[in-house]
Order: sequence, then structure tokens, then C-alpha cells
Amino acid sequence: MAKKTVKAKAKNWDSLWSEYSNLLKKWAQNFDTLKKTSGEIQSKYNEVMLKAASESSEKTIKEFHQNWQKAMNDAALEAFKQFDKNWENVTNQAGMDQLKAYGELMNSFAKTWQKMWQK
Repeated sequence: MAKKTVKAKAKNWDSLWSEYSNLLKKWAQNFDTLKKTSGEIQSKYNEVMLKAASESSEKTIKEFHQNWQKAMNDAALEAFKQFDKNWENVTNQAGMDQLKAYGELMNSFAKTWQKMWQK
């Protein structure tokens, strides 16, 4: 009976490891795609900027740059909002109470430490 349990555990481990390995391969492929696409975007951006610099007025370039900066700031802000929402969802899941309690404990410790050493 004990041999069957050991074999079942080994089989479960092998299955789990196989799933993990497959997901890791998918992640690596997606990461490679992201790197390739990022390079293509940078190349195309450089091409667009060279063309714009040679064929556009200074006013047009300035407006484009301002719009681009605003779009990038908006995108970054949205990414932080999404991160905050995801973090809140994770910390609201069951079993996260210990993590929250630990965070609160560390905040209290930091405040106490600062009060002690301000003098």
C-alpha cells in the first residue's frame, strides 16, 4: 500500500513539474515575442521621428511630442492603477490575512523605530 502512495506522489510531482515546464516555455516564447516587437517598435519610432523631423514644422513636432508625452503618462498611470487593483484583489483573497497582519506589524515597527531615533 505504501508503494502505491509513493508512486502516486511521484506521478503527481511529475505531472506538476511537466505543467510548470510547459508554462515556462510559453512564457519564454512570449517574452521573446515581446523583445522582438519592442525592437520593431523602437525601429519604427526612430524612422517616424526622422521623417517627422525632416518634413514637419517645429510647431507640429512640438505638438506631437506633447501628445506623445501625455499618452505615455496616461498609459503609465493606467498601468499603476491596474497594478493597484490587482494587488488589492490578491490581498483580499483567503489566506492573505497573515500577509496583511505582517505588513501592519512592519509599519508599526517602522513608526516606533523612527520615534525612538528622532531624538
